[in-house]
Amino acid sequence: MPPASTGASTVVLDAAVPSSTAAASPTVPDRLAPGGPGYRRMSFALFAAGIATFALLYSTQALLPAVSASFGATAGQASWTVSAATGALALCVLPLSALSERFGRRQMMTASLVVAVVIGLLVPFAPSIGWLIALRAVQGAALAGLPASAMAYLAEEVRPKALVAAIGLFVAGNSIGGMSGRILAGWVAQLWGWRTALGAIGLLAVACAVVFHLMIPKARHFSPASLNPKALARTVTGHLSDPLLRRLYAIGALFMTVFGAVYTVIGYRLVDEPFGLPQGIVGSVFLVYLVGTVSSAAAGRLVARLGRRGALYLAVSTTAAGLLLSLADQLAAVLAGLVLITAGFFAGHAVASSSVSRTATSGRAQASALYQSAYYLGSSAGGTLGAVAFHAGGWAGTVALGILAVLGVLSITLFGTRAARTERLRAAVPAAVRN
Repeated sequence: MPPASTGASTVVLDAAVPSSTAAASPTVPDRLAPGGPGYRRMSFALFAAGIATFALLYSTQALLPAVSASFGATAGQASWTVSAATGALALCVLPLSALSERFGRRQMMTASLVVAVVIGLLVPFAPSIGWLIALRAVQGAALAGLPASAMAYLAEEVRPKALVAAIGLFVAGNSIGGMSGRILAGWVAQLWGWRTALGAIGLLAVACAVVFHLMIPKARHFSPASLNPKALARTVTGHLSDPLLRRLYAIGALFMTVFGAVYTVIGYRLVDEPFGLPQGIVGSVFLVYLVGTVSSAAAGRLVARLGRRGALYLAVSTTAAGLLLSLADQLAAVLAGLVLITAGFFAGHAVASSSVSRTATSGRAQASALYQSAYYLGSSAGGTLGAVAFHAGGWAGTVALGILAVLGVLSITLFGTRAARTERLRAAVPAAVRN
């Protein structure tokens, strides 16, 4: 794939490759490193930003049954309060990451948080389901400026040897924000209603935004680049023409389709018979996310032992087993199924997302942004289609949708295995002829 210069950082998730604006050696003293001045402030600031981002992005997911009851909406209609936010983020992440090249990572992150927080304080006052969906779409678009900008900021400001740990703290903030926001929303909604719950999440995001603004160090290695839409289009086209990258984008989207469908609909299943759980307990189900933290951290060891495709086969099998187990009408079986689904999803996502930055030989920022777009489009599609399937066929309908998506991942991985085997055979033939 021919390189195309866009002025973008060449590192988003790969610690081994220096950014275009921070090509200095790892020993440059003014770059951030553990134990050095500013590193702890930077880590705390981006951890807070990660919490705010995911607490806001999925703020209505644990509240969908209550939202449906309040507005007289179906599960499919209410699911759009999640899908609109993730869909808007998916559409806006690439253009906003490009704007950060011109106006700065810190400025883009700050603007994204401010707009998203303001919308978050307005969301509880939405007079109708239509207004709620519209506000959530604007909120998702605003949040799109944060993930890619944060990764580029870290690549430019942190010493390469410390980059993986710094990114890990930001991702941990994402995970904890997504989990704690849902749990907080569930318990507050049980006591005071879903509007108060959304207000509580908005106030949590305000506190995180204040911490971010006060703690984030100024960027010292960012160099503004002029916007070059043609070069950006060439880079994006090049990535989309790469067969392996296309497969990785599809895998990320399909895994997230399963995950989005399951966690959008699970609340409806658990508040209904035979379970009849209260809203607070339903929100606490999202503690299962902690399993994902463990499985994503173990993905590197799985790849080292089984190879990339072997790890994907294991993730597919685990996710499928969890879907089938969740069909039982025993709460313990449903929770065990959620554990397997979550473990399989996070492992598969970790393998696919890390493979993107290793596969792209240029324009890694755009390659990762495209993966995020596919990932959140999968979340949006999964949330909406999962709710429609639930309305049509109950939980079995949602599971059937998940199985179809898992079979899609399996088919893509099998195709990749066959393509790799064919490539090895082609390479071996000339060697055999020479010998």
